[in-house]
Amino acid sequence: MTDIQADKEAGADAYRVLARKYRPTTFGQLIGQDALVRTLTNAITSGRLAQGYMLTGVRGVGKTTTARLIARALNCVGPDGKGGPTPDPCGVCAHCTAIAEDRHVDVLEMDAASRTGIDDIRELLEGVRYRPTSARYKIYIVDEVHMLSEKAFNALLKTLEEPPEHVKFIFATTEIRKVPVTVLSRCQRFDLRRIESAELEKLFAGISQREGADVEDGALKLIARAADGSARDGLSILDQAISQAAGKRVTEMAVRDMLGLADRALVFELLDAVMSGDVKKALGILAGQYAAGASPVVVVQDLLELVHWLTRMKVAPEGAADPALAETERTRGLVMASKLGMPVLSRAWQMLIKGLGEARAAPMPLQAVEMVLVRMAYVADMPTPADAIKQLESGGGVPVRAPAPSAPTNGGGVRAVASAGVAAERVPQPTAQLAPQAVSLPAPQTFAEIVELFEKKREARTAALLKRNVRLVRFEQGLIEFNSDQHTPKDLAGQVGKLLTEWTGQRWVVGVVNTAGQPTLHEQEIEHAKSDPLVKSILDAFPGATIAAVRKADDESR
Repeated sequence: MTDIQADKEAGADAYRVLARKYRPTTFGQLIGQDALVRTLTNAITSGRLAQGYMLTGVRGVGKTTTARLIARALNCVGPDGKGGPTPDPCGVCAHCTAIAEDRHVDVLEMDAASRTGIDDIRELLEGVRYRPTSARYKIYIVDEVHMLSEKAFNALLKTLEEPPEHVKFIFATTEIRKVPVTVLSRCQRFDLRRIESAELEKLFAGISQREGADVEDGALKLIARAADGSARDGLSILDQAISQAAGKRVTEMAVRDMLGLADRALVFELLDAVMSGDVKKALGILAGQYAAGASPVVVVQDLLELVHWLTRMKVAPEGAADPALAETERTRGLVMASKLGMPVLSRAWQMLIKGLGEARAAPMPLQAVEMVLVRMAYVADMPTPADAIKQLESGGGVPVRAPAPSAPTNGGGVRAVASAGVAAERVPQPTAQLAPQAVSLPAPQTFAEIVELFEKKREARTAALLKRNVRLVRFEQGLIEFNSDQHTPKDLAGQVGKLLTEWTGQRWVVGVVNTAGQPTLHEQEIEHAKSDPLVKSILDAFPGATIAAVRKADDESR
């Protein structure tokens, strides 16, 4: 081996990633786990030691670190070699040093993710009956214990319930639900919670200072937010950010670009544009963020987070303060929350959740997210069901919010109206402008003319339903309310409104109500026919006969 190779290997060995370099060595250094630290400290001090411990929590919160701290606390003998179990290991005795360096023969770590079978557990249990070589306790640390097979768990049960006095088991898992209850009942369970962003930010700031790195407060906030409660994940991101800066100041923008995050202020701009129906502006903001390196999926996640926060601001404003937000963003959020109603926010949440799945599955995530924004903008000016119901019950048309100049005005879609007195039906969206060729027929003046128009347009089935199954309750220009029987399709009102709008160039609102209406047109025709002398004489001549249909003669037949 050459000197240059030796120097390179020495340099590689000298560097340790931040997540390992700053791993806690005492219980006092565990952040965010006060309940666990207090319980373990009291148990060790009083000598109430369990035979098994189950540590659970998300990745990077300190499960394996806690397991090693327990092992050190139970086996520490102090600097003079005469101490007993202590919640404050000395860190200098042979046992503390060996455990910290992962080389103690009596502290055995096993990765259950790679050793899942019963043979692996049998091999482990073979050593249980032998006393520790030098330590006070023989400690078995099993990481990701939920990966063990069913037979392996069963083989472990008896020994776990009644192990020798010199053996302790410490299990760690991220999937506590996959661990059999028979194993859980034999262990003391500790749930390590996610670490708060403020605590992570403080931790990262201290480590940055010790590393001699200049990191902006905004960058620390982004890293803490991206860590999602995991100290290890956050330290890995911080390590990467410091390396990327190459001795220079770690800026918020640099971290944002590194993580592919959207600009927080632009997320507000994007949601505001979408909820205002400004499709052009929304797509422009998304394109700019994509060009700057933001992932389209992350943009949708940021929108979901913002919608959730705005919803919380409406229902619980006193507890919705987000320390990661700047004061200007917080102020703007309050204004947005006051303008957007709860039904609008709920609808936006549902559409974004569906869009997130589409973006993750789509071959072109950017296109998928663009379609999500377009859909949201198209429904932004729709009235809420409550507004539509109130307007219908008061006798007016469906209220429509005035869209922004660039908002879509004719989506060709339908809108749902429902209440206790108004059956759920589909009515057309407002059409502020129709193509010139679509406006070709005069608006019908009566309900009978409506039916005749459908007959002329060769919509025979719809015309027959309107004639035989529909009882008119109210008719005005642009508004039809009727009562229908059980044989009427649920989408009849929506189809009638849509076709009338296309044919006449006027917006028609069609709804189904529970109010009793007039006799059907078919029934009216029959009653009128019965008053004719010729028909009356025929009915008198044939008792029990009924009129099945009435057909009007045209001018030529007369």
